[in-house]
Amino acid sequence: MLLTAETVLTGRELLRPGWIGVSGTTVTDVGAGPPPRRADRDLGAATVVPGFVDTHVHGGGGSEFSAADSAATRAAVDLHHRHGTTTVVASLVSAAPAELLQQVVVLAGQVHDGTIAGIHLEGPWLAAGRCGAHDPALLRDPDDELDRVLAAGDGTIRMVTLAPERAGALTAIERIVAAGAVAAVGHTDASYEQTRAAIEAGATVGTHLFNAMRPIHHREPGPVIALLEDSRVTVELITDGVHVDGALYRHVVRSAGPDRVTLITDAMAAAGMADGAYRIGRLEVTVAGGIATLTGTSTIAGSTATMDRVFRFAVEHSGLPRDRALQEAVAATSVNPARALGLPVPELEAGARADLVVLDTNLGVSGVMLAGAWL
Repeated sequence: MLLTAETVLTGRELLRPGWIGVSGTTVTDVGAGPPPRRADRDLGAATVVPGFVDTHVHGGGGSEFSAADSAATRAAVDLHHRHGTTTVVASLVSAAPAELLQQVVVLAGQVHDGTIAGIHLEGPWLAAGRCGAHDPALLRDPDDELDRVLAAGDGTIRMVTLAPERAGALTAIERIVAAGAVAAVGHTDASYEQTRAAIEAGATVGTHLFNAMRPIHHREPGPVIALLEDSRVTVELITDGVHVDGALYRHVVRSAGPDRVTLITDAMAAAGMADGAYRIGRLEVTVAGGIATLTGTSTIAGSTATMDRVFRFAVEHSGLPRDRALQEAVAATSVNPARALGLPVPELEAGARADLVVLDTNLGVSGVMLAGAWL
């Protein structure tokens, strides 16, 4: 199959016009200018980008991954697939020990069968004072439970978020990394020095920077500055128009550099759904005007965003010429998240899995290809 489009962003370069050859599940070749033969499908004025990689997402389509049910997982994955996310890492909120273990066992099977690309444990080893939409009664220090959970994951746990100020956290980070997973700093009231110690222990991701995190103070820079200034760390941002301002997005990209920023949805069950009552783990959530909050509070409880929305926000708020903005958005939604978690990078190049998103002139999704098949 040969595809042509006005603009193709491969993850490395911008081609205008561009063409992509696909055979079976794989990209065979990519080029600029006139195609080598007549196109099987001319996408016209579209922009083609690599499939989105969402490494922090709790659910969507009315379902959440914490349900640990094949139908619920499939519903959430299908919703995000339709919005261009071809690689989904399922995030779990804090849960009781037995429940967490059961969730990991079920989701590990869903990684092995290809439904999801991995598991992200967001808790339960978090700071109670920065719990966000996690039940504070379920938060605890990491101990031997961590080893049992990692073993149950059987290599499918890609990332674990924890607060480095909790007792045993630095040793836990070393164990997470030794198990082949990524340790992330988040939901934390850690000082600058405690965050530096976590990075030295092996933490390489900052979980949704600024959100559920001690803020910057001019005499105590805290975790944000420690994470931003270390070149070994990739920082997540939820660019849904709710969690961070556009000016802050621009500042982070210029401070950390475009290769160290990952855009995520942090989506919960209400993504792709109408306003109403939902749950995240054990907690009740109310969605009004597309904004999810813990019922009866102003605490944000994840998002209702999909990756096409965070991609569009990044382009529109970059402050850059459009072509450069598109290239930075591709890096932040596809290349960087995959590299940060050691997943296959979905660049459009020969030999890569044929995962791509077709965007119209308003950056809305008009087509999605997953492993060479149109969805």
